[in-house]
Amino acid sequence: MAADITEQPAGYARLLQSDHAGPIAEVAAAIARRRPRHVVFTARGTSDHAALYAAYLTEIRLGLPAGLASPSAITLFGARPDLRDALVVGVSQSGGSPDLAEVLRVAREQGALTVAVTNTPDSALGTAAELTVDIAAGHERAVAATKTYTAQLLALLMLVEGVRVGGDGALPAAERAALDALPGLAERVLADPAATDLAPRYRFAAQLVTTGRGYAYPTARETALKLMETSYLPALAFSGADLLHGPLAMADPDVPVLAVVGSGPGGAAMRDVLRRLGERRADVLVIGAGAAPAGAAANRPAAAITLPDVDERYAPLLDILPAQRLALALAVARGEDPDAPRGLAKVTATR
Repeated sequence: MAADITEQPAGYARLLQSDHAGPIAEVAAAIARRRPRHVVFTARGTSDHAALYAAYLTEIRLGLPAGLASPSAITLFGARPDLRDALVVGVSQSGGSPDLAEVLRVAREQGALTVAVTNTPDSALGTAAELTVDIAAGHERAVAATKTYTAQLLALLMLVEGVRVGGDGALPAAERAALDALPGLAERVLADPAATDLAPRYRFAAQLVTTGRGYAYPTARETALKLMETSYLPALAFSGADLLHGPLAMADPDVPVLAVVGSGPGGAAMRDVLRRLGERRADVLVIGAGAAPAGAAANRPAAAITLPDVDERYAPLLDILPAQRLALALAVARGEDPDAPRGLAKVTATR
């Protein structure tokens, strides 16, 4: 897991090279020509969080309604929704889960344009789709996905932005320049030992809450999943807005909260959440460009990992890195083996 985490800056750089960026642009151009009226994503596990990020991007950047499909509606209940004029995107690291491939197969029969975003283009998912995006993450050693998750995020970002510009799907020079800075920024984030140093703080936690808004919410969900996979620590993920609608009541000094806070609109919307958590004396760790210094003031978190200030669309590619490091270090601190989580395999086949 440590090796996979460390490889992520190189993965960003590889995906941005022309031999991978070019094919993504071609898929984006094909989507733009079809002019879909809405977008449906289908995924499981970690990939579901990448799909949620893409749904935010789609609605905010393309102005198209987007949502996540329930594969069981098709695979278990035999539903055949009218998907004419829709874009249906399957997101999967392995591409090997039968239910996701079946969703794309049915969607294609129902008239949708289908795209597979996967690390295994020749998988069942890739075969079922009309178009395929290779996330080019290379072999992932650990069961807990790290580098394939961030490769999905970057590939989906490049895809959505390519659709937005239309034409040949190639990203504008300013966008490319901003993306080209990400590998260096990721290396800088991974060089910071703060996340590893904080792990002993949560060694004896009985449960944990993660939260964020907008583009940060998928990061909160993925962080919770990593903590559950590697440390077996019950972790509940809520959007900042949902946290205030009831779950806030369980926040207290014995329930640590990990808040992902950016510097854009999503981060600004978290200020009231942090204030309310402060009122309940919750033990809050803030990760992101919007992290305030830790301290004793009422609105300051107990701990903070401040990250480079980038466009809020790009922040999930950096925010998740210290969270992955925290999950790894916490598992080791609790005496667990993050490379051999109980009952899990690299490919989970659901129907």
